[in-house]
Amino acid sequence: MKKTILRFGIYSAVTICVLFLLSWYLIGDQDYTTQEILGYASIIVSLSFVYFGIKHYRDKESEGLISLGKALGIGILITLCAALAFGILDIIYNQFINPDFLNEYYQRNIEELRSTLPPEEFQVKLETMESEKALFANPMMSFILMFMTVFVIGFIMSLISALILQKKS
Repeated sequence: MKKTILRFGIYSAVTICVLFLLSWYLIGDQDYTTQEILGYASIIVSLSFVYFGIKHYRDKESEGLISLGKALGIGILITLCAALAFGILDIIYNQFINPDFLNEYYQRNIEELRSTLPPEEFQVKLETMESEKALFANPMMSFILMFMTVFVIGFIMSLISALILQKKS
């Protein structure tokens, strides 16, 4: 079981990192909405290895049988690999590759809000964004946010995969 989790966990982690970096370097200066969509798509594609890992374990290591709990556990452990990799990659990206990302992201959002909201609403939203910016400037908070984003999606995919792939004797 450890070999399956490690193998498919590494596949998932490498895939999420490669897709993240490709979307930033090849697609470039897309608007943040497009980048966000690509980010979620990358997470889902990389977490498809959860399904394949559970299926591999069931078919190759467990004689075609697997309980819901065992399948869910395998899926969660594979998800943890991808979530850790993405959290670490986010810190590396924000601290070393593009240290201006957070400021650029907030400046674009502020300009968009300024042009779409009345001055009173804009001021309230600006104060909220400033407190959020201070929170996410902390690398640990950024790591936790990215880790939890991948983990929650991975948990859902693990549960669905476990329900589909479970086979009892």
